[in-house]
Amino acid sequence: MIEIGQLPHARAAQAFIDYLKGLDIECVPIVNEHGVALVVYQQDKAEQARYEFEQFKQNPYQKKYLEASWDNGSTQTKLDYGSSSLGLIQQFITGAGPLTLVTFFVCVAVFAAMNLGFANQVFSQLSFFGAVPNSDFSQVWRVFTPSLMHFSAMHLLFNLLWWWYLGGKIETKLGTRPLMILLLVAGSLPSLVQYMMTGPNFGGLSGVVYAVVGYTWIMGQRAPESGIGIPNSYMTFMLIWLVLGFTDLLGMPIANGAHIGGLLVGLAQGAFDSRKRSR
Repeated sequence: MIEIGQLPHARAAQAFIDYLKGLDIECVPIVNEHGVALVVYQQDKAEQARYEFEQFKQNPYQKKYLEASWDNGSTQTKLDYGSSSLGLIQQFITGAGPLTLVTFFVCVAVFAAMNLGFANQVFSQLSFFGAVPNSDFSQVWRVFTPSLMHFSAMHLLFNLLWWWYLGGKIETKLGTRPLMILLLVAGSLPSLVQYMMTGPNFGGLSGVVYAVVGYTWIMGQRAPESGIGIPNSYMTFMLIWLVLGFTDLLGMPIANGAHIGGLLVGLAQGAFDSRKRSR
């Protein structure tokens, strides 16, 4: 019996077990306090299994693993996944790092406050320079804090889903530092662009979202060994959404300056970080 590694999720473990099955490697899950240990009994296949395990950890969402679950998965339940609600909560928490989660919940808290009778107070404290009286450039936080305000539930949901999905990938794969830079730079500089285009009345995490999209895409193209990336179709969708923002088809005001600025920030940082990794 040879343990090749541990995974925190029963679902992830089952996906990997199904993939190994397609390679004629029998892998057995053993649930413990740390998650799921993966064990093989074929000594001659242990090294191959370890190699495949490392590949799986770097990019567990590859299409080949999903296909393996369809092709090789058993209809018999192999693992106890626990209650669906607990499984979703665990996936939400472990799929992101502390910065991703803190930013997520701060945006939710700000939106809740704005819809519980404190909209004027929140806006007066977090809006961009010039949006309210006596908001001058000495209040330096105002260059960033508009990113934390959202004016509709749809706007909040759209931004936070992308932030959790891609920001979480960046933080869990590469660490908090690159995500912190993206958050601060793309949450600030694009606000200046938006201000020059439309004035001070704007808000939302959209600029940062476009930054993490651009960063993840270019890292996947230029440094696939980093373990992050998105399909070209996702990038195409976001570019189409960006273009539609300049039309009246969406029926709502769009922070186009923040979108463009954030995308450029993400692409620039991704190009820089991928170059560092290739040295």
